[in-house]
Amino acid sequence: MTSANLMGKIQQLKMKRKAVILAHNYQRPEIQDIADFVGDSLELSLCATQTDAEVIIFCGVKFMAETAAILNPDKMVLMPDKNALCPMAAMLPGELVQLYRKKYSNAKVVLYINTLAEAKANCDAVCTSANSAEILERMDSETVLFGPDWNLAQYAKNHTKKHVVSIPKFGFCPVHILFNKEAILKLKEIHPDAEVLAHPECTPEVCGVADFVGSTSKMYRQALVSKAKKFIVATEVGLLHRMKKDRIGAIFIPAYEEAVCAQMKLHTLEKLYLSLKNKRYEVKISPKIMTSARNAVEIMLRTRETLD
Repeated sequence: MTSANLMGKIQQLKMKRKAVILAHNYQRPEIQDIADFVGDSLELSLCATQTDAEVIIFCGVKFMAETAAILNPDKMVLMPDKNALCPMAAMLPGELVQLYRKKYSNAKVVLYINTLAEAKANCDAVCTSANSAEILERMDSETVLFGPDWNLAQYAKNHTKKHVVSIPKFGFCPVHILFNKEAILKLKEIHPDAEVLAHPECTPEVCGVADFVGSTSKMYRQALVSKAKKFIVATEVGLLHRMKKDRIGAIFIPAYEEAVCAQMKLHTLEKLYLSLKNKRYEVKISPKIMTSARNAVEIMLRTRETLD
């Protein structure tokens, strides 16, 4: 079956199932092109709440699909490939959060949205890479436990007066630690007119040489509004497809061409079709975890509204 035929069948099934297709910025180009919404994890989950869809097909990693389920409890959430897991989220299981809470009994816990529901259920608030510092600052304790990404914790530390303790001590994104300050500076020498965009999950050294640091959605929007016509992009290469598509004429250079998240790329058109056809790989969360995790996410959303 050709890609065109497969895409046609997916569109037919989507109508039949009353489904909406969500694709993270790091997905394969063909997955992004067939999606109803493309964006970062929270942005996508919130988009789904504004639709009358009965089924959500989330092309991302598990914690993202879980967030969609938390915010859309009345909808069925499916993943094309159940093995699409985030290595960083796996570094902070729920039990580990509980252990840290006992060790720092007077501290509040803020977890990056890139965590599994079982971890979210044990925290006080959730944050994104875009609002991490603001959420930390709103906590009513001098010490705040923050995880699982150490690099994002360092970034947030520079924008808050709180004492931030990373949990675990050195959690990281396997893709974003691939970027190298010296390599970016060499690219900058070759392309002196390029604007360097970096994700805050990159190391502090990489963020330090960037012209702009932000979440995937913020990087995307910066590429659209910037006066620059050339960009060096330090994040997973999937984002460049969306940038090139929506900023015609601009040049986008990957800061590292092999910055690929293998888990994100597990989703294919064929798997998307089979997931829709058979309603396979539904994301399910226990009621207890769902309630606690939703409370933590809603605290962030309420804070986010006041910040906006």
